[in-house]
Amino acid sequence: MTTNKISIVVPFHNEASNIAELYERICTALKDEPENWELVCVNDGSIDDTLSELIALNRRDPRVHVIDLSRNFGKEAAMTAGIDHACGDAVIPLDADLQDPPEVIPALLQKWREGFDVVNAVRESREGDGWSKRVTAHLFYRVINRLSKVKIPADVGDFRLMSRAAIDALKQLPERRRFMKGLFAWVGFRTTAIKYHRAPRYAGTTTWNYWKLWNFALEGITSFSSVPLRLSAYLGFAVSLFAFVYAIKIIGSTILFGNPVKGYPSLIVMVLLLGGIQLMALGVIGEYLGRLYEESKQRPIYVVRMILGPSDSASELKQ
Repeated sequence: MTTNKISIVVPFHNEASNIAELYERICTALKDEPENWELVCVNDGSIDDTLSELIALNRRDPRVHVIDLSRNFGKEAAMTAGIDHACGDAVIPLDADLQDPPEVIPALLQKWREGFDVVNAVRESREGDGWSKRVTAHLFYRVINRLSKVKIPADVGDFRLMSRAAIDALKQLPERRRFMKGLFAWVGFRTTAIKYHRAPRYAGTTTWNYWKLWNFALEGITSFSSVPLRLSAYLGFAVSLFAFVYAIKIIGSTILFGNPVKGYPSLIVMVLLLGGIQLMALGVIGEYLGRLYEESKQRPIYVVRMILGPSDSASELKQ
């Protein structure tokens, strides 16, 4: 009887203080499960002791595979590297900070055994996040789902289970600028969800800030919606219509009451308004053109410096 294999993919960036606890909790969570498992650890350009801790863990347990990237490529690229090198029948992306508890993994596996290809882990509570982050996250999912044809599950991060069929479909998507939550949703397949309580970060400090989260939100919106471009066109049409109506008013006023020299403040306001709208529209167009430019260069998503683990599925470049 063939035993299924589970791949747990974890990107690491300066998470040395979390590695031992993460490994122990994964082992405990999976000790009674019938499937074999592997832990695919991606070191995304860490500058602390993360790599040495992962190497030591690999020497203790051959189920731990280490992929060391040549520099910091970002979480989305690191997760892509881990998924590309995972060889399990099901793959579970997991954060290294333990906010997504490994103890939820058995519940994901149970739904997978029932025949689901994708099992989303929905955050029922977010103890480690302040109210502002919870509110902005709530708004982000609602806004992007109003703008995009691909519905991204609300309050679902990267923590989920995907079957081998779903992973193989995901690996066919060629984007360089990757918004993984959207890509996970785009591939489809039979999907269900479980709920869990998101814990506070176990140790260390997060590298995310509101500026990075804002850029991440822009990445998601521009990757899965062209609505901002359409809104720019509508705004331009509305301003043009307003200018046409205002011109008729000025002509009528001149015919009826003459043309005294006045209106300098309103003229400046209109010039600044039109200039601001034009710059805003150019900025929106520039965001999309910038992404086209990045895609056209066809650089690899990540570069691997070293792999500790099975070498038959390893590659030095992800094209």
